[in-house]
Amino acid sequence: MDRSLFSAVSGLRNNQTRMDVIGNNIANVNTTAFKASRANFTESFSQVLSGATRPGPTTGGINAMAVGLGSQLSSIDTVFTQGNRETTGITTNLAVQGNSFFVVSNGSQNLYTRDGNFKWDSNGTLVAGNGAIVQGLMAKNGVLGGALTGISVPIGQTTPAAATSRASLAGNFNSEATPIVAVDPANPTAAELADPTNAGSVVQTTLGVFDSLGSKHDLTVVAWKTGTNQWDVKIDPTSLNYDSTKPYTFGPGAQSSPAGATTPWQITFNPDGTVDATNSNLPNVSFTPIGGGAPVALKLDPGTGSTGVTSLAAGNSAVLRDQNGYASGVLQATSIGQDGVITGSFSNGTNQTLGQIALADFNNPEGLDQASDSMYTVSANSGTPLIGYSGKDTTSTIASGALEMSNVDLAQEFTDMIITQRGFEANGKMITTSDQMLQTLINMRQ
Repeated sequence: MDRSLFSAVSGLRNNQTRMDVIGNNIANVNTTAFKASRANFTESFSQVLSGATRPGPTTGGINAMAVGLGSQLSSIDTVFTQGNRETTGITTNLAVQGNSFFVVSNGSQNLYTRDGNFKWDSNGTLVAGNGAIVQGLMAKNGVLGGALTGISVPIGQTTPAAATSRASLAGNFNSEATPIVAVDPANPTAAELADPTNAGSVVQTTLGVFDSLGSKHDLTVVAWKTGTNQWDVKIDPTSLNYDSTKPYTFGPGAQSSPAGATTPWQITFNPDGTVDATNSNLPNVSFTPIGGGAPVALKLDPGTGSTGVTSLAAGNSAVLRDQNGYASGVLQATSIGQDGVITGSFSNGTNQTLGQIALADFNNPEGLDQASDSMYTVSANSGTPLIGYSGKDTTSTIASGALEMSNVDLAQEFTDMIITQRGFEANGKMITTSDQMLQTLINMRQ
């Protein structure tokens, strides 16, 4: 039988396979994170008609003669070029910038995907479109650790309260204020502090602080000027809701147990109006709250230099600015950073790390086996996955609120389709021509 027939048949078969690949690419032009495939051909084996001969003394060498026997499919490669990003605005929609893959689990094995169309299920578990659970690290009390596991962040979870241990003073004490008018300036009465005559010489500010159970206590600081660059300080315990049967310290002018406060609390300023930390005396405020919370011990921090309180020729504006305690809170929203870290926003105004999404890298991603739903599995030639986390183990980053689009190039696919079609037609013509030649031979015999 004519060799050209078999060569043409192999060409038909391979071009049909290539058309199948092109058709699949075009069908997935809008599939999230789809990676296009490319069919590659190679020449099939050849039939040697005569071998090569060496040059002789008076003659030259002769090259070998061989007839090719068609083509064969050498490979179908997956093209892992980066697809464009489409902004969705949905927090759990994630796109990988780089060569890494998300890691998901279907319960029996880990799968790898570039499709970051994730969502929270009814249990607060982060899942892919087919229900596979996204893998990563979970945090305990805001600290990441442990082994690779499913990401689960139930909405409604709580964060424990934290007792206040520091309260900062900020603002200005008027350097032009006159010292307070009182019988005992070191320990003025409530009436003397409230006297309009002393209005410019007294500063009072309140800030809520929290005990270990998250109960709020109003910390009121009263300061009055007693001399040049010096203001004495005490705590008004009226709203602290403290247990008076247990030891507490509030400052001069207030009862203190077990021993009275003998050294006045005071803030002393340098000639340039900054805090003189050496001569200032603001010890810890301590009390036991009513209700079972642990004793509260907090430091009044006047700051230093330009970041602390000042005493300048300007109006009084000193306030208790902030403190580091908070009540318990309920998770209200989550966000995902470029490093894959999931941060929770709680009703008490705090943010806490809840988990981190894992990424996987392969020595040969083209060697991964394709599974359904734009997912891949490890093969004998892909290499072992290197599980890591953005910013530490891989250079890839994660974009929240976006999805990676298909990397199919329609212009290239239509061009390849035309070339493949013409190749198929040419091979079909070759079969027709070979058939006609055989028919001629049969007719000659007649």
